[in-house]
Amino acid sequence: MNRREFFKSAATLAAGAGIAGEFVQSHAQPAPGGKKPNILFILADDLGINGVQCYGADNFKTPNIDKLAKGGTRYTHAYTAPLCGPSRALIMTGRYAFRTGATNQDATGLMKPSAETFMPKILKQVGYKTAMIGKWGQLPLGPTEFEFDEYMKFSGSGVYWNTQDKGKNYTMNGKVLQLRDKEYLPDVMHDTLVDFLTRHRNDPFYVYYSLSHVHAEILPTPDSKPDSRDIYADNIAYMDKLVGKAIAALENLKLRENTLVIFVGDNGTGGGYAAESTIGGRRLSGEKGSMLEGGANVPFIVNWPGKTPAGKVSTDMVDSTDFVPTFAELTGAKLPENKVIDGHSFLPQIYGKPGKPRDWIFIELARKWYVREQMWKLNESGELYDMRKSPFEEILVAADSKDAGAVAARARLSAALATLNPAGGILDDGDGTGRHANREENRAKKKKKKDK
Repeated sequence: MNRREFFKSAATLAAGAGIAGEFVQSHAQPAPGGKKPNILFILADDLGINGVQCYGADNFKTPNIDKLAKGGTRYTHAYTAPLCGPSRALIMTGRYAFRTGATNQDATGLMKPSAETFMPKILKQVGYKTAMIGKWGQLPLGPTEFEFDEYMKFSGSGVYWNTQDKGKNYTMNGKVLQLRDKEYLPDVMHDTLVDFLTRHRNDPFYVYYSLSHVHAEILPTPDSKPDSRDIYADNIAYMDKLVGKAIAALENLKLRENTLVIFVGDNGTGGGYAAESTIGGRRLSGEKGSMLEGGANVPFIVNWPGKTPAGKVSTDMVDSTDFVPTFAELTGAKLPENKVIDGHSFLPQIYGKPGKPRDWIFIELARKWYVREQMWKLNESGELYDMRKSPFEEILVAADSKDAGAVAARARLSAALATLNPAGGILDDGDGTGRHANREENRAKKKKKKDK
């Protein structure tokens, strides 16, 4: 089924699915205490687990992120699509790409408000003020069309200074503003965050704080020394500094105790930095854009003082569709009707309860996908992998293996894929990489311009 055929039959598919898929969670009442909690959702760009010290990163210091982990829960098995556009579509909709069509970087931009409900619309129905600050990325139209109350966004990715082609300006609530000389865009984003928090300190709020860091082009930060030997490490350090400043702003405004803070990466570490981003001296299997562990396994920390267990490390399986049902249950909002929501609410785990963790997660990019348990992974080609040595090794299991554990895992994961049936949804019509169709052409143009 191609994209056009799928959308023609969308109404029929929705009606057949009803309002619940296998993973739809019913909404619940808001958290105890009467006052609705605030949500600060911090999304780092191109940051894998190998870029965060508390995950074992050898070459980077992240004291503020580590402090969040020490005071909250750090997840070791959190996954998302391995490229930023498809990943952000999962976060915003709670639905897998074969349902929304967000199978590649270009296709993500084709989603429409008439077809997909984004997070702010869900939360606004229960009185939340909402803001998008930072990278809108490959998401379609603009934040306003998907019902964010306020926004500040820039074009593209990895924007820091006005010396960059895409750094000349940014947009604030529809008004195009110039980025001044020596003005650092991530600092402008932080100031915008503080302004929003200050004005809405008495309202329940949801902020989607989408950082520039650490997406290339990697440039010196305001804190970089003139003779710095590792600009990439400088960028991770500055990102961590901004996380600390965001938490400090909540504390200064007396909002910290009633604010759930989520810190998560949008995909794995970029290819140019994956080799140096080691854990225990070892390179991860895969990187951004790959269907290996390093492409999709991301840092994920939940911190809410007095609510989230401090210092806990969770091995529960989580994927990026889980935020929509979790936030809906937390706030008492209703999930979209006549839509299959693929996410699982992990709200009980936020409060330190066992909950009902996922048995598996699902990852898709272009026409590739896999379903993964704690110890096993099965992809679209029927290849089964032993994941006991992940994130460093993924061991292909022989198709005719008689090992009882492998045979049982293949049966379970095959059943999970049959239930999802991604091949029966919207099939990718890109070049198979999941990236932009004109990526190589744009690279050639940049090189030609640089060589002049």
